[in-house]
Amino acid sequence: MKYKTLFIIALLVLTSCNKSEEESYIPYQTTAYDLSIPAHFANKLPNPVIPNNNPLTIEGIALGKKLFYDPILSADGTQSCATCHKIANGFSDNTAFSLGVDGLAGDRNAMPLFNLAWNVSDKFFWDGRSLGLETQAEEPVTNPIEMHNTWQVAVESIMSSANYQELFNKAFPLQTNADTNITKELVTKAIAQFERTLISANSKYDKYIKNEVELTADELEGKAIFNDERGDCFHCHGTDDNNPLFTDNSFRNNGLDNVFADLGLETVTGNPQDKGKFKVPSLRNLAFTAPYMHDGRFATLDDVINHYSENLVNSPTIDSQMLFIADGGTQMTPTEKMQLKAFLLTLTDDDFIVNPNFTNN
Repeated sequence: MKYKTLFIIALLVLTSCNKSEEESYIPYQTTAYDLSIPAHFANKLPNPVIPNNNPLTIEGIALGKKLFYDPILSADGTQSCATCHKIANGFSDNTAFSLGVDGLAGDRNAMPLFNLAWNVSDKFFWDGRSLGLETQAEEPVTNPIEMHNTWQVAVESIMSSANYQELFNKAFPLQTNADTNITKELVTKAIAQFERTLISANSKYDKYIKNEVELTADELEGKAIFNDERGDCFHCHGTDDNNPLFTDNSFRNNGLDNVFADLGLETVTGNPQDKGKFKVPSLRNLAFTAPYMHDGRFATLDDVINHYSENLVNSPTIDSQMLFIADGGTQMTPTEKMQLKAFLLTLTDDDFIVNPNFTNN
């Protein structure tokens, strides 16, 4: 009876202590982040795509930035998201195919990362296989030719690393004094939050739109070529006065091949009508993002312009907006090519690649 009484007392004390700890636990409070939307974006574009279950917070963005640059997610601790998405290259890679942790190369060029919050299709990768940034952030970790890890190991590595628990608690507050809330889902949510803040909107062209600078005569003529049938760029990238993204985020066959080693969108949909269709990339920051196309086949911007001018290849799924396919291209003159290139280079945002909010500092 004596021992039974002591056991009950001890149990009551322990229960009381646990209850007291639960009642005294005060979770962190996140701070909402107000995405700074350029006025000329707000006037022309729909609202950014931000999921209700992953609102932007200062704490979540800070965690996402740390994870983006941390090689802890890879199998051998040598590669991070930033390894293949380098800020100096507009968060793309300067090689056609990035190398993974095992030294293996992929077969597609790393896409640049900016203005992703306005991807209204919400489809990512060259073939659109991921719906939403959160889903997109999952695959590189487990891809055998990229980070070649498992999410279980990646999460365990984060849990064993100093400081991450507090950062996760601040970004995704625990409501009790549970040990941890570090999960794959929260890792990808944090990275997606950081990526949605990567806004590039301060190029010479943007300053021109805001009446801060003038374009040269060649740049202005290149702008006109971009917007009419001489360049025939606007069908896929939008006219400059109505689409500051310079992409419609659609998937198109742009006349690269007639035999496709890479089926593109068809690998996702299974529809033969999607053979050879790839995501239309933004034309912003072309000065940083070479090489070009899904397979990095074009080393220079001149190569790209020449492709659309005289090297188009017809195939059954060629996009209907490739109006000059029968002629092999738009047949621009050397002067028109020079002027179009001059305009495209006005889309270079030098401030973007040194923005301290985006750099690894």
